[in-house]
Amino acid sequence: MESQVRQTQEKVLHPKSGWLMLFVDILLFAGSIFLFVFSPQPGNDGILIAMIVGGIVAFILAVIFMCGLKTVNPNEALVLTLFGKYHGTIKKEGFFWVNPFCSAFNPAVGAVAGLGKKISLKAMTLNNEKQKVNDEEGNPIEIGVVVIWRVVDTARAVFDVDNFLSYISTQSDAAIRQVARQYPYDVSENGDEKSLRGSSVEIAEILRKELQGRVEIAGIEVLEARIAHLAYAPEIAAAMLQRQQASAIIAARQKIVDGAVSMVEMALRKLAENGVVDLDEERKAAMVSNLLVVLCGNKDAQPVVNSGSLY
Repeated sequence: MESQVRQTQEKVLHPKSGWLMLFVDILLFAGSIFLFVFSPQPGNDGILIAMIVGGIVAFILAVIFMCGLKTVNPNEALVLTLFGKYHGTIKKEGFFWVNPFCSAFNPAVGAVAGLGKKISLKAMTLNNEKQKVNDEEGNPIEIGVVVIWRVVDTARAVFDVDNFLSYISTQSDAAIRQVARQYPYDVSENGDEKSLRGSSVEIAEILRKELQGRVEIAGIEVLEARIAHLAYAPEIAAAMLQRQQASAIIAARQKIVDGAVSMVEMALRKLAENGVVDLDEERKAAMVSNLLVVLCGNKDAQPVVNSGSLY
């Protein structure tokens, strides 16, 4: 898509200071007032007409020159067009004077409070509403992403897309869906695969690169993109919770059994090495069974005292 759209090259302007032209404007306004007030009485028509015309011309010039005065705050930019053509961008803060017939252009005017037709170069936050997508396994999930971004090329942001604010929001939704379809919600059984929940740092970087490639045409730099909300969709949340609980129980049981077997092996080896008792295979099997029941049971074992012979 980037190759199909003609990219506008940003041209940074270095305009003159506006204080000198402001002084000229004040002189023109003062001169026009002087010519109107101190014009001669009727009777000397030539001088009267000349002074009135001079006052009108001075007033019109003052108004025109005043239209060229521009103020730019820190981390703001002003994109100027001249008779429908891109004239340049003012990125330096200060008080300037430019061609008075230039006009500021910003298709996203009013979207950021207080900026008007100026474009903010500050880092901004996009918090898209959570949306329902399917992960790699087809499970419906709810996911929301917070994107930190800023404008780095004002010409692209203004002229190459219709509205760069709505553009990054739409592309964020598309990037979320694209990345979510490539990874499962949780790790698989072998545990060697990235997941949306378990690999948050890696997924965030993948999402940032995916979104950066989509908004490059708009002159936008994506500083950070992180998952702010991640959950199963309500219709499968209960079933997935039971699945997670079952997986946790199985994992815990496996660890208990591994520990119990190692303890039984150690007990048999110690008994044999120390010569405490000589057990045949049948008694060893009974002892192993009893120890495994004690070590793997959910409740405390109740001891039974054998007061008779060993056999």
